[in-house]
Amino acid sequence: MIWNEKMETISREELTALQSERLVAMVKRVYENVPAYRAKMDAIGLKPEDIKGVEDLPKLPFTTKADLRDNYPFGLFAVPQEEIVRVHASSGTTGKPTVVGYTENDIKMWSECVARCMTMAGITKKDIVQVAYGYGLFTGGLGAHYGAEYMGATTVPMGTGNTQKLITLMKDFGATAIACTPSYLLHIAEVLKEGGDLDKIKLRAAVCGAEPWTEEMRHQIEATLGIDAHDIYGLSEVMGPGVACDCSYHKGLHVCEDHFIPEIISPTTLEPLPEGETGELVFTTITKEGLPLIRYRTRDLTSITYDKCECGRTTCRISRFKGRSDDMLIIRGVNVFPSQVEEALLQVDGVSPHYLIVVDRVNNLDTMEIMVEVDEKFFSDEIKGLEALSKKIAKAVQQMIGLNAKIKLVEPRTIERSMGKAVRVRDNRKLV
Repeated sequence: MIWNEKMETISREELTALQSERLVAMVKRVYENVPAYRAKMDAIGLKPEDIKGVEDLPKLPFTTKADLRDNYPFGLFAVPQEEIVRVHASSGTTGKPTVVGYTENDIKMWSECVARCMTMAGITKKDIVQVAYGYGLFTGGLGAHYGAEYMGATTVPMGTGNTQKLITLMKDFGATAIACTPSYLLHIAEVLKEGGDLDKIKLRAAVCGAEPWTEEMRHQIEATLGIDAHDIYGLSEVMGPGVACDCSYHKGLHVCEDHFIPEIISPTTLEPLPEGETGELVFTTITKEGLPLIRYRTRDLTSITYDKCECGRTTCRISRFKGRSDDMLIIRGVNVFPSQVEEALLQVDGVSPHYLIVVDRVNNLDTMEIMVEVDEKFFSDEIKGLEALSKKIAKAVQQMIGLNAKIKLVEPRTIERSMGKAVRVRDNRKLV
């Protein structure tokens, strides 16, 4: 292995000491080189020397996406421009894009973290890895690409946009692993099944990320393709994919704690929460040079556990995400996350993981309709079969979220597919 394997099984005491050393150095560097952070710390009377270890993290101010946009494009960079070797950015669909910069060392660290994650998924240098994330300003494609190359695997930079060609090359090249969004992998599985090609591929592992997905979806992917599917997590502001990944036991995502310190805070009080409680995930980067971030609020909702995993790794694990505090729907006073709806849908036989939640406002009352793709056999049966299935789905959703929803059953392939992040919600209330 190229990286120091000791980091996978380091003791909590040793890891805390390492994190503290790196945190102290990072805070000092940021204070000296980033005016925006210096102003934040000065405003609360905090000096770098007040931070002596990880126990002092709560003293530090939070960073939000608004801070990155307010300092657009390069105002939070902590090194001179000539040391930045690559720039990535978000799509900017809700305002100015968030821009991130990487030094040469940042790229190496990123590559190592992604390689660790792929190793957790059972991928080795003997594998042929097809990267089917988008390439470009989005971090997914190049992040997965560099990680696969770093570990020595044969890397196929497929990208997105041509599923038929992807499948052709998957068969011809004998790809054994793939990196893409889970919804796109399900789409690939559908096309393979329709073409009678499921037995013509050698795929055995997948690392999927860039969107939330449920355990039920993972089981469906694995059953359809006969592979092991793993959840990889990251976000461009913190680094990109590779911040965390689940191992073969699928009991949480192991965080690369020697590079990123996670916290769980209450989204309302902003106070740290104890181990095991669900709250908002916050990251502090302690080795990044180009864009180090202090207590970055990810908006992702999860919990942390620090006990040793059955795989032998001692790094902390974050649980599967329950949603995001900023994509939460409030419908008639009830908090609803798309992942909750998906979990309910996939408990019903014959239902696919392809769905669209449509929220509207009629006569000042919020309404919710869920379009759900179901097996074709239901449309060839009597109408009573559809009605029974619709009632069954409605009951499962009501039990999961505490709200009644109108269920609209549609045939397979009716809902538009995405080769990037799947569109799960259409909130028409925002359009009026």
